[in-house]
Amino acid sequence: MSRITDTFEKLKVKNEKALVGFVTAGDPDIKRSMEIITKMCDAGMDILELGVPFSDPTADGPVIQRSSARAIDQGVTLKDVIAMTKKIRANTDIPIILFSYYNPIHAYGLKTFYDDATRAGADGILIVDLPPEESDEMTSQWPGDELSLIRLVAPTTPAERMKKIANGASGFLYMVSKTGVTGSDGLDNSEISSTYSHLSAASDLPICVGFGISTPEQVAAVANIADGVVIGSAFERTIEDNIDKADLADLLYEQVKACKAATIING
Repeated sequence: MSRITDTFEKLKVKNEKALVGFVTAGDPDIKRSMEIITKMCDAGMDILELGVPFSDPTADGPVIQRSSARAIDQGVTLKDVIAMTKKIRANTDIPIILFSYYNPIHAYGLKTFYDDATRAGADGILIVDLPPEESDEMTSQWPGDELSLIRLVAPTTPAERMKKIANGASGFLYMVSKTGVTGSDGLDNSEISSTYSHLSAASDLPICVGFGISTPEQVAAVANIADGVVIGSAFERTIEDNIDKADLADLLYEQVKACKAATIING
């Protein structure tokens, strides 16, 4: 059983939903990024999304764009992200999902990426700009199925296409809460519930909802609908706003702890 499947099954028994936390690898630098990630895992985060810095992140809002730029300024590459993954894996058993655009993976080498990522302990990959119709180029080079391919589904995705996307996915599905980019304001829980209903009818995979979720109150509301909640921009905003503070990692610890508490379903 994969670490991803095992995580969702254990959470279900405990009547909890998954807290999926995104951070850009190497922001503000590799050393402090490792400290932050360690504290976030210690605080109870269920799944880590480790963002690969990229110069043209079209799906990301300004906060994550700036985090990516800071990491790139530090010279962080996909090779460094995989090295970080190996170090993180030595200290935690939580699933690690690499979050990337396709260009860095294509340039790295498709089979080499799979081999290096799985050896480092990565559990999955989410590629923002790789639609199902074009992903065979990548997966046909993979020698196994140890790396789950996490797929994105938007609220505007028709039901038939949801089925097509879901059929090519593994691990879990990432359901975008609304149109727009990461970190944008406003959540419509009725729309989230409707999209979740259509998507769950198309797949048995767990469904995690992200984009625009930043507070424990919003986490609790979405946790009552979906199988997991994804937070990214809110964590990166904390990094950006406190980048020179010695207790930065501790601030992330407290933020994760509060959000994780909100994933516990009462009654």
